[in-house]
Amino acid sequence: MSDIRDLEKDDAPNNTEDTHQSSATDISTRDPEKEDHRMPGPHSTHSGSSGSSIHSDHSDHSYHSDPLSPLERALTPDLATEEEKTAYQSITRTRTGVSLATTSSRIPSFEVDFTENDPDDPKNWSTAYRGMSIGFCSFATWTVVLYSTSYTASIPGEMIEFNISSQPIATLGITTYLIGLAVGSLILAPLSELYGRRPVYIASLAFFCLLVLPCALATNLTVVLIVRFFGACAGAAMISNSPGTVADVATEKYRALAFSIWSIGPMNGPVTGPLIGGFTAQYLGWRWTNWLVMILSGLALIAMACVKETYAPVLLQKKAAKMRKDMDDERYWSRYDEKRGIIPLLKLNLSRPFIFTATEPILWFWDLYISIIYGILYLCFVAYPLIFQGLRGWSQGISGLAFVGLGIGTMLAISTEPLARKLINSHKKDPNTGRVYPEASVSMVCIGAFLCPIGQLWFSWTSLPITTHWIWPIMAGIPFGAGNCMVFIYASNYIAGCYGVYSASALAGNTVSRSLIGGTLPLAGTLMYNTLTPQWAGTLLGLTQVICIPIPFVFYKYGDRIRSKSPLIRQMKEDQERSEKRAIKAKKAAEKRRVGGVDYEEKGLGSREEIEKEHTAPLTHTITG
Repeated sequence: MSDIRDLEKDDAPNNTEDTHQSSATDISTRDPEKEDHRMPGPHSTHSGSSGSSIHSDHSDHSYHSDPLSPLERALTPDLATEEEKTAYQSITRTRTGVSLATTSSRIPSFEVDFTENDPDDPKNWSTAYRGMSIGFCSFATWTVVLYSTSYTASIPGEMIEFNISSQPIATLGITTYLIGLAVGSLILAPLSELYGRRPVYIASLAFFCLLVLPCALATNLTVVLIVRFFGACAGAAMISNSPGTVADVATEKYRALAFSIWSIGPMNGPVTGPLIGGFTAQYLGWRWTNWLVMILSGLALIAMACVKETYAPVLLQKKAAKMRKDMDDERYWSRYDEKRGIIPLLKLNLSRPFIFTATEPILWFWDLYISIIYGILYLCFVAYPLIFQGLRGWSQGISGLAFVGLGIGTMLAISTEPLARKLINSHKKDPNTGRVYPEASVSMVCIGAFLCPIGQLWFSWTSLPITTHWIWPIMAGIPFGAGNCMVFIYASNYIAGCYGVYSASALAGNTVSRSLIGGTLPLAGTLMYNTLTPQWAGTLLGLTQVICIPIPFVFYKYGDRIRSKSPLIRQMKEDQERSEKRAIKAKKAAEKRRVGGVDYEEKGLGSREEIEKEHTAPLTHTITG
């Protein structure tokens, strides 16, 4: 673990022990990367605030009552933990009532935060507007994901027009797009921390929309492959940041429902791509598969422009700046006033996921398993056209309807999420946190682990001969689609539960791994199906999934023991224990600052030590970067 500690030491300055402390829960379940913007602190207001919000209370209740956020965690690599974000804040000069002090001693009573029923808090917006925001995010994400597979419908037309004889070469468009999504997620995810979600959405969707144009006008395949990579990098902002927007606007009570609704778009994007692309290519030509996506992305851009900023740090920065201006008082501040530079953020995003993937045995197995499931899913976009168009003689548009079974299975998995949550919550709870252990999520992965090979083997042996009714291979997509969806959602939740504050880093590495496998396996799909025949090629894939079934069962049974042997998780527990000790020390220090019943900080006078220093030394201040 020395490499991880060295990375953090290089990026973050040392902080004093009693700064920015908070009460803690068990490290395996507490997740500051997804933590609510309201942090623990005293209730306080100022007479000049005119009803504006100052620092408000927050409870750890959300951690106990909402043990799972699977849909939220599946696609969001926001890698810096809350403690690291605090550590990166540069110390600057802030004028207090008596002296010039650093931000580490800013007056708590002048901290600007959301209050209960605050109209500036996205969670307090009208239900209709929040629902609209979630729907727009789902639509925009669906457009980006749809483009990954609608490309399969354009492959025959491209091969004819560009005089390409090798289908694997033409299939590279899927590969470059999926790799672009993985790279773009790592790069664009931290930008919302610097600039907010709305500017990132608008800029990325604008670039995504424009980069579809060269593909529609391309005169050779090289242009298509290169431009699709960069277009995917831009569109990845919707995949990496949309779950954050949903979390911003959804209250704790309806968070699971909100994520279920949002996930309808991205989870069905791969399925609807060949369906829409097939009819488009058949009746309008392959170039129109690009023009259609350009129109959809333009609509998505307009839709996201109608969504207000939801990222709490940016909103609080603006709120504090407005109060400083309106009240003509520079003492108003928010904990997010200082921004980190883009270089440290990119260094963290581009290094930590790979360090975790290389050093954590838990991730070795889960990254391998999820990547295999994901790769076989994308092989379907090679197998289905080959079987339904090439062997059964269906038209390009009608063959896209074969994916309906996959869509039904995906929707069943999403719609039964409340039932799955009840099953998960019925497991034994951790006495320290009152929440179920991370292994409870694996129970749903175990179900999905059986459904995937059942659907795959069912499809393999009913797709041919062509005398077999077409409904049977299509129905095979129902268990296959449901199993894939369950594996992605709940395996991601298990990884998040294991790695707590580092969950996004672990999931980011998983995203890269599965995108690489999902992008490269289809290249071998045509050769494999032609060589082995569809029945035996599908059987090979189904048996591969059968061989992988023990992986979730082993973690379901022995996951707690495996976690206890992880060096990183042990380090996290040690850090948590130190954090708890510092919190106790900070509480005692706060009590000592109260002299004669007067809290100097709440009076705007600074700490007792600062007041004593004012009388014994000249006015000085130190600014450190």
